[in-house]
Amino acid sequence: MRMAPIRLGQRPQCTRRFDVTLAGDTNLDILLYGLPEELPAEQEMLADGMAIRVGGSGAITAHNLAALGNSVGFITTMPDDDFGEHCRAELREAGVDLSCCVPVGGSSCGVTVHLQHRYRRHMFTYAGATHDLSFEDLDLEYLADARHFHMSSYYLQRALTPRIPELFAELKQAGLTLSLDPNDDPSQNWNRGILDAIRLADVLMPNEREACLLAEEADLDRAIAALRQMVPLLVIKQGPKGASAFTRAEEWHAPAPEATIVDAIGAGDSFNAGFLHAWTRGWPVERALALGNLTGSWSTSSHGGTSAFRDPELLHEIEASWESSATKAGSRTT
Repeated sequence: MRMAPIRLGQRPQCTRRFDVTLAGDTNLDILLYGLPEELPAEQEMLADGMAIRVGGSGAITAHNLAALGNSVGFITTMPDDDFGEHCRAELREAGVDLSCCVPVGGSSCGVTVHLQHRYRRHMFTYAGATHDLSFEDLDLEYLADARHFHMSSYYLQRALTPRIPELFAELKQAGLTLSLDPNDDPSQNWNRGILDAIRLADVLMPNEREACLLAEEADLDRAIAALRQMVPLLVIKQGPKGASAFTRAEEWHAPAPEATIVDAIGAGDSFNAGFLHAWTRGWPVERALALGNLTGSWSTSSHGGTSAFRDPELLHEIEASWESSATKAGSRTT
């Protein structure tokens, strides 16, 4: 049943339950390591390592925001199967509130199989219940009981996608700031309806490839020039080159720290968690970029997108690095 529209200013910011709410995808990530670059058919190939972790851009971002000390509410579909239970347990262990998640019968938890080669990877996803989350499933009062709302995987959530701009408009009216990480479009159609959501967002967080596809520009500089006119703050994730941020008048860049890479799964989502942790607290953009680079880098040091944030020693090292990141936040130009 659809909730009634939320009135702007219904709750003072200081009384809101959550720092961040999210609505989006959850799936189980199955990771196989050490596979050869070429995968011949009809031949059994042996991996030299494996891991199973909660996955999905929304779930990874929610998990890692909570691990960093944020109060987080997350609405996602949760099938009552073994994979769904594994995901629920990992999210709850991190402190993510799942009280308004959507039970789905007859659907399975989504699964992504990551085949890690030496220099590249293959990804195969069964979306499962991710496709079932609809606007009518969302408790808008719950989502609005926060200072900030984040959305990932715009194109993967097929039932919800057409109404994400409407969702953004209602939450904007309720006084939340909004961020959007579009992620990939598996169909590669890149429907232009996303521009309606982008124009309502406060922060847009694509990687370089996604930025070019969103702007319909092959050249990254031209893509940035177009997108920075649409949104108050554009953040471009650039992998080993770090990250850059742009308003209409200013720009910043922060280099990536050195890292020993196990895999890059969830690195962009982990960047989002670090950046939003800082940005929602009013930190300068250059420092938020530096923290995002740090959390993204730490994510690559362990299996999957959440392992580094389940390790108390690694989290302590991240916290100890925050102050030094403030003095190494990067360069700023106007």
